[in-house]
Amino acid sequence: MKITETKDGAVIEVFVKPKSDKFEVRLEGDEVVVRCTEEPVKGKVNKELLKTLSKLFHTDVELISGATSRQKLLLITGVKKTEIEQLLQLSYGSG
Repeated sequence: MKITETKDGAVIEVFVKPKSDKFEVRLEGDEVVVRCTEEPVKGKVNKELLKTLSKLFHTDVELISGATSRQKLLLITGVKKTEIEQLLQLSYGSG
């Protein structure tokens, strides 16, 4: 997993696959893959991604880069790298 700890929280790199049947976060090898149900039009995927991950981590999630790309950097505020790793491993495991 590509996660970097900062003073504000942790930055995680995700690969987004739009237009999936259901929203899902998976660990595929060393990559965090997020399947979104929305189409990549007018920021719909980004909105779904931020809203759903905010609920998952119980904190604010901000898009740092990759607004128009499938490869995105997200800042998850107020959490440590180890917390994200543990939550993703426990919740989603390797796929």
